[in-house]
Amino acid sequence: MRFKTVLLAAAVASLALGPAHAQQDKTIRIGVLNDQSGPYADMGGPGSVIAARLAADDSGLRDKGWTIDILSADHQNKADVAAAIARQWYDVDRVDMITDVTNSAAALAVSQITKDKNKVMLASGPATSDLTGKACSPNTIHWTNDTWALAHSTGKAIVQTGGRTWYFLTADYAFGQALERDTAAVVRASGGTVIGAVRVPLGSADFSSFLLQAQASKAQIVGLANSGGDTTNSIKQAAEFGIVSGGQNLAGLLIYITDIHSIGLQTAQGLILTSPFYWDLNDGTRAFAKRFSAQMRGVQPTMVQAGVYAATITYLKAVAAEANPHDGREVVKSMKASPTDDPLFGKGRIREDGRKIHNMYLFEVKKPSESRGAWDYYKLRATVPAEEAFRPIEEGGCPLVASTQPVSAQN
Repeated sequence: MRFKTVLLAAAVASLALGPAHAQQDKTIRIGVLNDQSGPYADMGGPGSVIAARLAADDSGLRDKGWTIDILSADHQNKADVAAAIARQWYDVDRVDMITDVTNSAAALAVSQITKDKNKVMLASGPATSDLTGKACSPNTIHWTNDTWALAHSTGKAIVQTGGRTWYFLTADYAFGQALERDTAAVVRASGGTVIGAVRVPLGSADFSSFLLQAQASKAQIVGLANSGGDTTNSIKQAAEFGIVSGGQNLAGLLIYITDIHSIGLQTAQGLILTSPFYWDLNDGTRAFAKRFSAQMRGVQPTMVQAGVYAATITYLKAVAAEANPHDGREVVKSMKASPTDDPLFGKGRIREDGRKIHNMYLFEVKKPSESRGAWDYYKLRATVPAEEAFRPIEEGGCPLVASTQPVSAQN
């Protein structure tokens, strides 16, 4: 098995430290592990590496004697490749933290290795809610979104506005299966019906047979339990088959702004989606987007790339305060102990199960006539408060929570 690791950045310094830290090893190595060239490259890929570098630049550590190296690698959306890279990084390259890890199957594998090696994983790209459920870890924090949050925001809103019968096109691996599972549960709980589903291999170029099955189901809603290039391809081909013009509607359960850019407003207009981040949401997001896009030839950041930035800068603050910054469990414990506040996600907190809590937003894609120009794609429909946006901690089945606090004390 061969893969390529790239060393990208160096020297970033730390917060002021007391005498107890005088002998501290002040070198931190961060690995950005994701899809660099496949169907998920636009939403994470090289942009996540830039986000991590910006976080290092903004951490306030430059003049305090710390060195931060940032590495990157392409896991090719294969769990075994991701696991091999993680082991090499931890065992040979002395990496302390791995971030992004787009692709849920890869993330589940890397999370277990991270626990075994007592390092840190800050997941931004993967969406499976199992990362803070049955597969939770004291060494992993799940930052940006998850399938439960997406299902309960987008899925519930669509059912409540009349989309009661559903058929799913599902990416056939851990992420798609979890998203279908969580959304189907919301649909049924909200009074809707799931007529059926079809599993689609990751990275498929031809969705025709799967779309024909969805069309034949006559379901009101065709739920796209996929992401990235799979989402854009399925939406474009659905338009060719006349699915929407024939009376059915598409529900994009995990949509990125890069997807809308690829599809175009003419096709995407009216699509309802959920995200914790939009580049034009407020002054803080716009300032970050300006710096990010300057390095990405005008491309605006996705929520995954924003999550890499916010998670990394929060991690670096915790690292600088630790007597042993290479003890993963202690660093994660420190991150959980204090409220979070960053310019991209605002105020939040990290729960005992590793779930990062922040507001989620329900957006609608603008009509072409409503857009002021390139990347002006969303209008805000509703804000889902942080404490309502994610699965209640007692419902996740996280063994870490069950072993550390009684049921009556959960929140």
